[in-house]
Amino acid sequence: MVYEVRELCKSYGSRLVLEDLDLAFPEGRITVVLGPSGCGKTSMLNILAGLDVDYTGTVSGFGRGKASYVFQEDRLLPWLNATENVAFVLRQCMETGKARVVAEESLAAVGLSESLAARPGALSGGMRRRVALARAFAYPSEVLLLDEPFSALDLKTRISVMDLFVELRARDGRSAVVVTHDVREAIYLGDRIATLSDKPARVRDSFDVELDRAGRSYASSAAAEFEARLYASILS
Repeated sequence: MVYEVRELCKSYGSRLVLEDLDLAFPEGRITVVLGPSGCGKTSMLNILAGLDVDYTGTVSGFGRGKASYVFQEDRLLPWLNATENVAFVLRQCMETGKARVVAEESLAAVGLSESLAARPGALSGGMRRRVALARAFAYPSEVLLLDEPFSALDLKTRISVMDLFVELRARDGRSAVVVTHDVREAIYLGDRIATLSDKPARVRDSFDVELDRAGRSYASSAAAEFEARLYASILS
């Protein structure tokens, strides 16, 4: 499967947000799109998800129903418990009993087997992020789309949840697109990183990340050297 956008342009009225965006997303890998806040990263994800069709250019391999979307906010329904929140998105593709079983299995995979009946208000921020990840992985999509999903967490919790995402995605094998403005987060997660300019967003550079998990650590000197390369790209 080819996942890519070519000459992608997006405007809001007279304001051009994305301009001639050319990006390829390798199948079965994590591609991180790194750019400044407000540059249009979320607009790009909404187009990939099929939520926005008001654009010009070519989008291949993506579309409505093909992607699981992890938003910046948890977007959990407060009146439903963790199991019901995950099962809710599965109702369109499986019968109710199976949806509940899949939801419980997905929550167990993210370490929440003891919180199946807990509502969002009783869960910590990190636990709510885990529910959101469980919901994304439970849905039988082809691609995972993540919109700065870890930015609201403290560093230790962020690393823990990112480790969980990397482990689940490696086991699952789906292609993933993550957008972020955080350079170290991009290094920690990405197999490939594309840097964007400010509005209108254009692709500046792309980098393959050839670091093992230890080399990606926030305390790693190798990660610090790679970080300097990304900053040079962003600030050029």
